[in-house]
Amino acid sequence: MIIDSLQNASKYFGLHPNFQKAFEYVNQTDIAGLEAGVIEISEGLKLIVIHGDGNSREESIKGFECHDKNIDIQISIQGPETFAWKPREKCISPNGDYSDERDVRFFHDKPDMFFELQEKQFAILYPEDVHAAMIGEGFIKKLVFKVKI
Repeated sequence: MIIDSLQNASKYFGLHPNFQKAFEYVNQTDIAGLEAGVIEISEGLKLIVIHGDGNSREESIKGFECHDKNIDIQISIQGPETFAWKPREKCISPNGDYSDERDVRFFHDKPDMFFELQEKQFAILYPEDVHAAMIGEGFIKKLVFKVKI
């Protein structure tokens, strides 16, 4: 997992070819004006724009998840937004089977920690990062880039 501010995004361009495309899209787009939905950016890179009221920690960790085929870049547009996190290697209680179609695996495990993103901050979540998001009070707007591994 990586947590940083958008002003430092270029430090991570070399980690995956689509990271640069994702962050350039953010810099070239009126992200505050984006409506909720899915946008196909390029081969192996799509954007999901999410907004809504935050949830309690208890409600959000019902969706404690990780992915096998994608890296998430989650960017706070309006928040703050709290995340739950635990390394996948420590998760021992699956919540159902892996969905290949949705590229998601859920767990019943409790998070090891919580962290908060402020506006214009991001988290890069790899397949080994089990996470739950949208924790907070009030309105949250975010971008989730799905970067194919």
